[in-house]
Amino acid sequence: MPHVLITGAAGGIGSAIAEAFAARGATLTLADRDLTALESTAARCDVPTAVRTADLADPEAPAALVDRAWSALGPVDILVNAAGLYPSLDMADVDAASWDRLFAVNLRAPVLTTAAFARRAMAEHRPGAVVNISSGSAQRSRPGGGPYASSKAALEMATRAAALELGGHGIRVNAVSPGFVLVDSDCNPVSAEYARAIGVNPLGRPGAPQDIARAVCWIAGPEASWITGEVLRVDGGASTGAHHLPRIWQTDDTRATAVGTTTEEHTR
Repeated sequence: MPHVLITGAAGGIGSAIAEAFAARGATLTLADRDLTALESTAARCDVPTAVRTADLADPEAPAALVDRAWSALGPVDILVNAAGLYPSLDMADVDAASWDRLFAVNLRAPVLTTAAFARRAMAEHRPGAVVNISSGSAQRSRPGGGPYASSKAALEMATRAAALELGGHGIRVNAVSPGFVLVDSDCNPVSAEYARAIGVNPLGRPGAPQDIARAVCWIAGPEASWITGEVLRVDGGASTGAHHLPRIWQTDDTRATAVGTTTEEHTR
């Protein structure tokens, strides 16, 4: 069974990914800054598991993490880059420190971790798979989310670039892009904010961390062996369009009025 290295494994989505791979019998190396939460995740995974603390804002941490994973449980087959920061920060309030830290974790860390993984795999002539956790924000930002959206858009391009260069070595690189995922059990399901969040997806419910975890396991696995450089959107259909808005043309009469003709002229 594969050895899977997962960053951000203490978070809601990261821990669900760990549990999903464990249910499939994988060996795990789990990394995060929060040791207590990390150990809690590991305790729910009834498979050989190594726990490693890492601050991925440190530029030396990604390569060191890959080496430690390799040493602990053998060659890594699958890398999941799930660590990330999601600050609320207006573009007018951005400063160098906040921007640099966000991009250090959300972009530089997965790029460097992927590079370290690829070097080890290529040196041993091993195939592999990388899955980056992106976000629907890469395609559409929101007030206060511009810096985060920028980091995820860059991550999606880095995913495609890595797929292009590493495919010849048997290493696939893809991304999974979650929509609104309910990871906080304290979220009020009758709040206006909750209603707005689920109102933009045709399936009419929030995602669960397990929805994302299943997608990650699939795209990293053998069933997706001819897929690379793709962004798999797991968002309840939110990216398909603005289904929550009213129809542009409600009737023939309103359409005719809108285009400046009578109904009879329009039918001709």
